[in-house]
Amino acid sequence: MSNWHDVGNVKDLKLRKKKAVEIGDTPIALFYVGEKVYALNDICIHEERRLSKGTLLFGKVICPGHQWKFDPATGEPDDQDGCQPTYAVRVAEDGTISVSLEPADKTADSGAVAGA
Repeated sequence: MSNWHDVGNVKDLKLRKKKAVEIGDTPIALFYVGEKVYALNDICIHEERRLSKGTLLFGKVICPGHQWKFDPATGEPDDQDGCQPTYAVRVAEDGTISVSLEPADKTADSGAVAGA
């Protein structure tokens, strides 16, 4: 059984496309890409910089440290070793974003925005 945490609303995330939140002691970076919400651990596996301080470019999350590019759905970096942890996301009909600290299911359509 997952433990879901409300972390914001999709209408706010759509404006800036990224947001830093915390669930307990876990820093989370939320990203709005292609009508979906993704949640990654906010601390980069490479430079330990905050991904939420980086940018989004062509659907990739760019770390502000050494510009590693991460796929927001899988956490996989382009042409690098390792994997950024990702978390399960769900978006309610009213736009409430909830995140579970369970790993994201790479095959599910989680994070899809209702009515988008």
